[in-house]
Amino acid sequence: MSSRPLVLAVDLDGSGAHPAAWRAGSDAPDAVLDPAVLRRRVLAAENGGFTLVTLDDALTTTQATVSSGAVAARLDGVVRAAFVSQLTTRVGLAPRVDPRGAEPFHLAAQLASLDIASLGRAGWVVGDADQPGLADAIDRVVPELPADRELEVADVVRTVRRLWDSWEDDAVIKDVATGRYVDRDRIHDVAVTTPTFAVAGASITPRPPQGHVVVIAPDTVLDPATADVSLVGGADVAEVVERAVAARGAGAPRVLADVEVLLDADTSCAARLAALDADAEWTPTDALRFVGSPFGLLLLAEQLAEAVDGIRLHPAVVGTDLPVLTRFVLPRLFATRIARAPRLAQTLRGALDLPRPENVFTQEEAA
Repeated sequence: MSSRPLVLAVDLDGSGAHPAAWRAGSDAPDAVLDPAVLRRRVLAAENGGFTLVTLDDALTTTQATVSSGAVAARLDGVVRAAFVSQLTTRVGLAPRVDPRGAEPFHLAAQLASLDIASLGRAGWVVGDADQPGLADAIDRVVPELPADRELEVADVVRTVRRLWDSWEDDAVIKDVATGRYVDRDRIHDVAVTTPTFAVAGASITPRPPQGHVVVIAPDTVLDPATADVSLVGGADVAEVVERAVAARGAGAPRVLADVEVLLDADTSCAARLAALDADAEWTPTDALRFVGSPFGLLLLAEQLAEAVDGIRLHPAVVGTDLPVLTRFVLPRLFATRIARAPRLAQTLRGALDLPRPENVFTQEEAA
């Protein structure tokens, strides 16, 4: 059980978690492609006290999305995180990337670069390994069995971590006298071969400031012991608690609960939900769903605080629910010390109380 104040995260992808959010928001539907809108939302989350912002992503657009009339386009999650990394100072930034949608070598370099650009505030939300249409979107053998998918995800995560370690922390020496930029003896080759990919050589990017970018993954996608942060959901609080306990028992260093929220705003949550559902049904997901008042959400957070280290909130309509969260929910959570706000000059690992990993090659040499 957790005894620390909760860490608060928020997912700011698209218009919101509800499929009809694009109709209800104050921004035009194509605002999902507007960098000014992204900037405004991420800064609002940072100033409101969120420790982490996640940005969803996908390699394909589903037929349901296209037929609904919603904006199906999106910008790459890592690119969006890199853009806002230069506009923020405290909040962690974690794009969702599917391990099977990018070569591990390039993925490791992209995420390490994001960590460097953000001065140690990068995370990686490991995407769903069974995304619809994924087989047609990538030029790689795609195993059909769920066990194979899970194995490949784990292989990619382990390989990416090894690539982050391929440069020792002091590999960059910038020795003007000798004209050497790096100490080649402190850069190590990685050799990995699996049924679907192969890596040979070192990363082209120095080791991230955090050592490893924070790996965040649903407990249904990656073994909790392999992630730094395990995401759990459920149909009710009891199921969330049960999965959180199981994730801890499996070795998860930190556990966050995924919670979708639709709150009272200018109109009641019931009226808002009815109007949204009239346009598109909000089908259940793996996240716990809360529809109610800000006070009710405070009580829910207090319940979850006994079982998890933090909560990742998914606003039903970002433009409506995010202001309610930052004005009425977070200040109260901080005042009662149920949750804590991030501090300046702190890495994402520091904010999550996660240790900086030892370099595996340094450990092997010492052994």
